[in-house]
Amino acid sequence: MKITGFNPSILTSKPDDLIQLFEDIGFEKSHNDDAAEGIASGSVRMKNADFRLDITTVESFTQDKNLIRMNVDDFEEAYKLFQNHGFCNALGDGVIMESDHFRGAHLVAPSGFEIMVMQHKKKQK
Repeated sequence: MKITGFNPSILTSKPDDLIQLFEDIGFEKSHNDDAAEGIASGSVRMKNADFRLDITTVESFTQDKNLIRMNVDDFEEAYKLFQNHGFCNALGDGVIMESDHFRGAHLVAPSGFEIMVMQHKKKQK
């Protein structure tokens, strides 16, 4: 398994406030990601010269949550590796987020540490 991206992510019901905050400290929107049907209504990727940050809208949240987003080239391998280290799926066993562009899972360690493991789907040529 190869890690292709690794950055902080904030899950929030009020993305506009956070986007403005990070724009005020020098981040710019680089692109929007798809929604994960029934879970998140979309995500904004932000970056500055050195760092990347995702701000994901989860309307049901009453409090913001921080986690790490890790993009990988083999989702199944990464998912199994984290399960073997005691991580549980935050959305329930077997619940995988999927869109036309990605496949992912929100995982929680026994200690409470959270990570989003994602694989971008490559377009067929």
